[in-house]
Amino acid sequence: MLLIAGCQVTENNPHYRQLSINYGVDLGNLRAVEQVELTEKHPRFLNTQIRYHAAQKEKYVKNFHSVYSHNFIRASACIPWVKVADPVFNVERILNLARRASDLKAAVALFPELGIASYTAEDLFHQEALHGAVVDGVARIVEASREFTPVLLVGAPLRFESKLFNCAVVIYRGRVLGVIPKTYLPNYREFYEKRQFTSAHAVVAREVRFLGETVLFGNDLIFDAVNVDNFSLHVEICEDLWTPVPPSTYAALAGAKVLANLSASNITVGKADYRRALCASQSGKCVAAYLYTAAGPGESTTDLAWDGHAMIYENDKLLAESQRFSDQEQIVTSDIDLERLAQDRMRMTSFNDSVQAHIAHVRTIRRVKFELAIPGGNILLRRSVERFPYVPSDPSKRDERCSEAYNIQVYGLMKRLTFTKLERIVIGISGGLDSTHALIVAAQTMDRLGLPRANILAYSLPGFATSNATRSNAWKLMTALGVSCEEIDIRPSSLQMFGDIGHPFADGAHQYDVTFENVQAGERTSHLFRLANYHNAIVLGTGDLSELALGWCTYGIGDHMSHYNVNASIPKTLIQHLIRWIVDTQQFDGATCETLIAILDTAISPELVPGESPDKPSQDTQQMIGPFELQDFNLYYITRFGFRPTKVAFLAHHAWGDRSQGAWPDGFADCYRKAYDLSTIKHWLGVFLLRFFQSSQYKRSCIPNAPKAGSGGSLSPRGDWRAPSDSEARVWLEELKHVPVLVQGSERK
Repeated sequence: MLLIAGCQVTENNPHYRQLSINYGVDLGNLRAVEQVELTEKHPRFLNTQIRYHAAQKEKYVKNFHSVYSHNFIRASACIPWVKVADPVFNVERILNLARRASDLKAAVALFPELGIASYTAEDLFHQEALHGAVVDGVARIVEASREFTPVLLVGAPLRFESKLFNCAVVIYRGRVLGVIPKTYLPNYREFYEKRQFTSAHAVVAREVRFLGETVLFGNDLIFDAVNVDNFSLHVEICEDLWTPVPPSTYAALAGAKVLANLSASNITVGKADYRRALCASQSGKCVAAYLYTAAGPGESTTDLAWDGHAMIYENDKLLAESQRFSDQEQIVTSDIDLERLAQDRMRMTSFNDSVQAHIAHVRTIRRVKFELAIPGGNILLRRSVERFPYVPSDPSKRDERCSEAYNIQVYGLMKRLTFTKLERIVIGISGGLDSTHALIVAAQTMDRLGLPRANILAYSLPGFATSNATRSNAWKLMTALGVSCEEIDIRPSSLQMFGDIGHPFADGAHQYDVTFENVQAGERTSHLFRLANYHNAIVLGTGDLSELALGWCTYGIGDHMSHYNVNASIPKTLIQHLIRWIVDTQQFDGATCETLIAILDTAISPELVPGESPDKPSQDTQQMIGPFELQDFNLYYITRFGFRPTKVAFLAHHAWGDRSQGAWPDGFADCYRKAYDLSTIKHWLGVFLLRFFQSSQYKRSCIPNAPKAGSGGSLSPRGDWRAPSDSEARVWLEELKHVPVLVQGSERK
């Protein structure tokens, strides 16, 4: 914060712009000068100091171990017991759950429709005694809310303008921030709300007197937390969501990222699935969180039944759901990633085009400002974070994901072959994961095109460090698949190259440098391309997305270059699971599957530097560039959402910090179930940031064609990732320093 002559100077103040011009101080830059004395050109600002850098650092790293430091907010959907037309009892049950939500450090707590009176009071809503008790109940909640952390959203029948409205009351820290009347009143089948209530469309005043205060009133309110980025809340009621254009749609276009629905919603057979579909769809279309809660135990069952259904969705993903038909009060809680929603909206041009298309309506939305008292202390994440973001842990979803990725690869290759009118493929087989999966895709492609697998010309190309295990597996796989297979020893041509360029290895010196490695990669590529020329074929690439991200390929040769690459948008962890899926679903015969299992159990190595023996490679890829399971995690959250390194580390620690917590994919052997402490996560994230942002973009700028397989994106310069080849990694590496490290069991920053 900048103070000048006792006045706060913000971006909206004219002094801000002048200071930037006169002193070259960019107050939007984290690396701004920490201390600048303004004494000569502006005498009125004598001895004023700018300490912006320190303020910004404090803003972003208040407490690494709190979700609120990473632009999450905690939301609770509550289902209390009710008694019909008994506000005194109902208010106490609401307050009980509000206290529990507060103890959970929630920022918002949602309750069912008309919950203070009960939804099923029917014509009792017109009774003065009940109306008075409801108002007293709201006042009781407002007073008690002074000690609670969340914004409370409670339902009440309230009378304004000589009309009765079905309302949501937004309460925070002893204040009523606003009252929202229900817009669409169902008057069909079992519902006759128009008998008791009036629609928000009939509202005349934009403000009302309530509990002795002037309160904003209407369905056009958004509640903005001025001190929490992206926390903008909108509230609608039950049937509002069932309509073609819910009020929350316009609110989302106006910036609301948390949409809440107070519902009663009786239960009939199949209705729960419809509710889920509505909430998922609205959260997805609006790129928002959607909180929903329906009436539970205690409502009248004269003609209807109630299941107490509460849900929290985020951009089409279910984060939390209540147990339906429970005979207990419930509170379901999850953390909403506001930054993720903001990132998605920023990238989704069609969403912003919709804002422009409805700009006249959007500009009528009113905004209510409040400051959220952010809970302190360590507040650990309450939501599932997949260890493998490219591979769902749910078996049915994982099978579907693998099937789709596999078929995308196959159909991409089919199109390329039919377009080029070529019927042969040349591929190098190392016995490693990538070439194995590419060969499987090629075999399936030939089967679907009705061509013999012998049209796949597969070559083992052993070099100076090829191990017996990988060479054996390569031959077993080629033989089992029935492809045409040969072996070309690249050592003689490599020695010729060493001699031609004067490399000491040609004279017997054990100089295993980068040139030594790349000569072998180059010889393999040269052979494959000339073989493709000779046999009227295309070279099928094998390099994967993870290696492209880390620059783990040699420019112009090896895994970098081919005529077409089926793996370029498939990360290493997904390739591993694809191969497991192929085995589990018996896509090929027993001999092939047995070899695939052996390949999965083989350490990942480039096998370019000789080891102690042909059975023991000297290189382990993951010891040099990091575990692929961590690096794929980093890749997903940095490229898909653009998160800060501190947030990526926070999420990684939640996902990988404890091997006993969270779901693992089926069939994932116990020996592969690893855990990583925060120091390890920070180290390998630093390796990723340097390699990704500074060292390897020039390789990604000229990669072969390859089909995009997943929503996590690809790194093709023609599609998902366009970046300069000479950018710096400093911004990301500096931000990474804010991640704490462990020293003798304690934390320091």
